[in-house]
Amino acid sequence: MTTFLSQTVERLQAPEIDYWAVAPLLIVLGAACLSVLFEAFLPKAVRWAAQVLLTFFTLLGAGFALLTYAVAEETLEQGKLTLAGTIAVDRPVIFLWATLLMLGLGSVLLIADRSVEPGGAFVADASILPGSGGVREQLIRREMQTEVFPLTLFALGGMMTFVAANDLLTMFIALEVLSLPLYLMAGLARRRRLLSQEAAVKYFLLGAFASAFFLYGVALLYGFAGSVKLADIANATTATDRSDTLLYAGFGLLIVGLLFKASVGPFHAWTPDVYQGSPTPVTAFMAACTKVAAFGGILRVLYGAFERSSWEWSGVLWGVAIASMVIGAVLGLTQTDVKRMIAYSSVAHAGFLLIGAISLNDAGLSGTMFYLMAYGFTTIAAFGVVSLVRNADGEATHLSQWAGLAKRSPLAAAVFTFLLLALAGLPLTSGFVGKFAVFAAAIEAGMTPLVVIALVASAVAAFFYLRVIVLMYFSEPAVDGPTVSVPGAFTTIAITLGAAVTLVLGVYPPDVLEWAGAGVFIF
Repeated sequence: MTTFLSQTVERLQAPEIDYWAVAPLLIVLGAACLSVLFEAFLPKAVRWAAQVLLTFFTLLGAGFALLTYAVAEETLEQGKLTLAGTIAVDRPVIFLWATLLMLGLGSVLLIADRSVEPGGAFVADASILPGSGGVREQLIRREMQTEVFPLTLFALGGMMTFVAANDLLTMFIALEVLSLPLYLMAGLARRRRLLSQEAAVKYFLLGAFASAFFLYGVALLYGFAGSVKLADIANATTATDRSDTLLYAGFGLLIVGLLFKASVGPFHAWTPDVYQGSPTPVTAFMAACTKVAAFGGILRVLYGAFERSSWEWSGVLWGVAIASMVIGAVLGLTQTDVKRMIAYSSVAHAGFLLIGAISLNDAGLSGTMFYLMAYGFTTIAAFGVVSLVRNADGEATHLSQWAGLAKRSPLAAAVFTFLLLALAGLPLTSGFVGKFAVFAAAIEAGMTPLVVIALVASAVAAFFYLRVIVLMYFSEPAVDGPTVSVPGAFTTIAITLGAAVTLVLGVYPPDVLEWAGAGVFIF
């Protein structure tokens, strides 16, 4: 009896937790819970200020904890497994966490701004029905739905967990934690309420299907390997006599869920509608941070569980990468809305990123992570500029309304031109260095034909960026055309930060590339 009790106690022992290693994650999730309490107990008059301060100090505190750990931890070279091996903290995770925190800060600056749109980009009362009189009344109120701040922190915490997850079940839970807040945030636009709520519903329904694919894939892989740990699945792919049917089917369903979240074509159907209908700060947050989280998860899964069986699935992902690049480049040409154009641009960029991810070499890992950081900052700044071009109905996102914008606001047009050139991948921008890094890794891995296709797609995609530049500089502005609002401090900082990082990473990228390639995943 004593032996039985001692064995039971051993099995019930709490797992060892390295609190220092996971401190950034705990700070973000703990602050998200505290933010919910702010919503419950603080008066409405002080909620916005309290939430903004809490969110900023949370991101700065998490960043300081991460920096302290990265600088002082002697065993960082080997990385650490904690929380019963469900979370891995290694050099790639440190880089991805740092990227998420910096991009999260830029996104929160846009979310918190209340000067461009009086009261902010978010509805004053989310229960207002589209088409009712309350929609018009809330447009003049200086309030906003401050629940967006805890939702942002929960989503960011889910993203940080997602890129550090060491097993598929933890990854699925993190996927839901990051996704559910985004579904809600997409429907909180102050203007165009019906379009915003339609975007939220589409995102929710398609996201639910993608989560179901992911979870079914996890179940099949568990049936194949007898475990959901990435290392055990990797071992099973080379040391088992089980049928490969479960492996192939499980991998296919799992990767569909991941590709959906990364908005890789042809699993991108939600992207243009959600980008267009969501509040622009939320669109920036999704375009930058969700992309980092999704590809961080893809890298971890491919390198951790399926690298040894790459010869069996690489051809399929070649086809997916080509489809994504072609869909993004070709359909981007047909768009007449700036936000939808950037959405299809993100689909093309997802194809480029996938090339780096499937290279499965050190250069591919570092190049993909550098590309994620570069693309994130450029995108946040681009959506910041989009939020400034306005007419009586709110944001003027139709391309025809951008005609002659350089004559109305030379500075806004110049900044947006620089960001578009970065998205196109021109030299002296971070976009050029990111593409060069992933293409060089792909050539090293023997994927030269795929790189040639990517170069052609890049040339095609450059056309719709240049079209906007020509429209801004060589067209006459309409008499009743939109104006460019003077940005508040928050939006100014976000745009300046994004443009500055885009320039610095394009002119002098070695340090960041070295940082991105300084380590490997542990499992």
